[in-house]
Amino acid sequence: MVFGFEGNGLIAAIGISTWMSWVGQSVDRRMVVASAPVVALPKPCPERWGHDGRVTQRTTCLIAGGGPAGIMLGLLLARAGIEVTVAEKHGDFLRDFRGDTVHASTLQLLGELGLEDRFRAMPHVDLADYRLPLPNGRTIVLGDFSSLPGPYHHIALAPQWDLLSLLAETAAEEPSFRLLMNTEVLGPVVDHGRVVGARVRSADGESVIKADLTVACDGRNSDLRSGAGMVPHEYRVPYDVWWFRLSRTDAERESELPTLLPTIKPPDIMLAMSHHAYYQIAYLAPKGSQARLREEGIASFRARIARLRPDLADRVDELTSMDELPILDVRMNRLHRWHRPGLLCIGDAAHAMSPSGGVGVNLAIQDAVAAARCLAEPLRQRWVTDHDLDQVRRRRLFPTVFLQTGQRLLHATIYEPAMAGLPGGFEAATLVLRLLPWLSRPVGRLIAIGPRPETAPAFARR
Repeated sequence: MVFGFEGNGLIAAIGISTWMSWVGQSVDRRMVVASAPVVALPKPCPERWGHDGRVTQRTTCLIAGGGPAGIMLGLLLARAGIEVTVAEKHGDFLRDFRGDTVHASTLQLLGELGLEDRFRAMPHVDLADYRLPLPNGRTIVLGDFSSLPGPYHHIALAPQWDLLSLLAETAAEEPSFRLLMNTEVLGPVVDHGRVVGARVRSADGESVIKADLTVACDGRNSDLRSGAGMVPHEYRVPYDVWWFRLSRTDAERESELPTLLPTIKPPDIMLAMSHHAYYQIAYLAPKGSQARLREEGIASFRARIARLRPDLADRVDELTSMDELPILDVRMNRLHRWHRPGLLCIGDAAHAMSPSGGVGVNLAIQDAVAAARCLAEPLRQRWVTDHDLDQVRRRRLFPTVFLQTGQRLLHATIYEPAMAGLPGGFEAATLVLRLLPWLSRPVGRLIAIGPRPETAPAFARR
């Protein structure tokens, strides 16, 4: 923990006269109409040396992590005129395990933010449905997106680094937004029980960024969360994911409609997502099997993929080494309380999701929208209470619990029996869909939109 005297910095930020008026004010500062005009806040105060020898900077809202939740929240708050700093520990957005699905609710949000045309110009493909394979080689629709309400009747597949770059470039157009790349957030700064910022490390060394609110968007292994003593409840997950690509031929691009297609041949499970030039493939392996699969070698792994998808057997040689195949340690958890005084966790920092259904990115973005809606006015007033922070959890708890419960059900009824070499849930699901094909429409809505979708606040729309 880092302790420091904040009086001089606060007075410098808001002015002595304003500070004195707040001290003597008997009226609740929180009773401000939501339609108050947006006023751009001043740029960050110059760097200064703290009592511990570290360089100290100040911002209104510090966001740890430049993933979907962090960049989206930064953009929305900047459009509210709030001084916001996003710290991202990497030098770019290129990452393994980035979810590439952009759901219909996220597409609608991009449209409300005035970014639809810029997104459409990015490399992407539109998916009209989500299919399951049948024993005869044909497929059946699990999720039909064609009848979704609103203007977006599909899910898009787009490289996440392109989406994050688009959001970051748009946020940079706002004078109160700052993105610090190659800046790792190490842990919270705590003063008298309240988080007042974070310690960060960049090429220039360690420093401190003080903030009225610090938001942890730094993922399932959040340093801010652990540094604040917040421990999520862990749920059992039966698999990890090996992630790789195989090329798509010109003939496949011309003859196949883009789709998400799982293949289950017990004990092996694979999901293929059709990008324009390649298939993005997730091979699901039982927890604890990583060492065994690496020992078996790349030839054995290629044989597994060819058995699952014989149509891809002619290109499995593109996989050259097990060492080149990244593996995702899948986790599912949830915090009971998403905040501490001065600190809020959202996205994977609050609730890590499994890849089942591909809903994690969409859920994180929805968290960011809810946080911006709930916290923009308190941040304008420079007074964020525990009640304000808990509003975000209360607003987002139902969709989180609902989707995690669905994922746990899929794990227990489909994935675990299949990995044990047993028939069961997958066959039952395809049978139900053949008997009741109309179920593909509500399933499609659940996948593409999700429970309680968020819309852009009025202050952020363009």
